[in-house]
Amino acid sequence: MKHFARRLKVKDNINTDYVISGRYKFKIQDPKELAKHIFEDIDPDFAGRIKKGDILVAGENFGCGSSREQAPQALKSSGFSAVVAKSFARIFYRNAFNIGLLLIECNTDFIDDGDELEIDIEKGKLKNKSNGLLLDINPIPSVMKKLLDDGGVVEHFRKHGGFKFE
Repeated sequence: MKHFARRLKVKDNINTDYVISGRYKFKIQDPKELAKHIFEDIDPDFAGRIKKGDILVAGENFGCGSSREQAPQALKSSGFSAVVAKSFARIFYRNAFNIGLLLIECNTDFIDDGDELEIDIEKGKLKNKSNGLLLDINPIPSVMKKLLDDGGVVEHFRKHGGFKFE
C-alpha cells in the first residue's frame, strides 16, 4: 500500500481537543461538519488548506487527551489519508485504526510543511520526495493492516461477520 501526498505539519503533544475542540464534540454529530473545525483553536484557517489525500505530520505524543473517537474521525473526514508522527497516544492509536485511519510512526524531524511524501507500508519506508530522504517506519501489526484494508473495525465486522484476521 502506497500513499502519496503533500503534508501539513503540527508540533508535539497535540491533544484531541486541539484536533477538534470539545465545544464541538457533542454539538456536531456529522463527521464532515466536525472536519470543518479541526485545529481551529491553533489555526482557524487550517481546515481550509487540507486537500483530499494529504498527510498530517506531527511530533511526539499525537492524540493525547480524551478517548473519544471524534478526533480521528474528524481527521479522516477532512481528507487526510494518514497521520505520521514520532509517537501516538495509545487510545488515539487504537481509535484511529478502528475507524480506518492510517497512522505511521517514524522520525518526523526531517519533514517540513508542504513536503511531498510517499508511504510504502509493505517496505516499511517513508520517502520525503521533496528532500530525497528515505525514513524507516515502525511496522504496522497485521491485525491493524487488516482493519485498514477493510475500512475500520465496523466494516471489518460487516464484511467477515465477526473478528477474523486470517
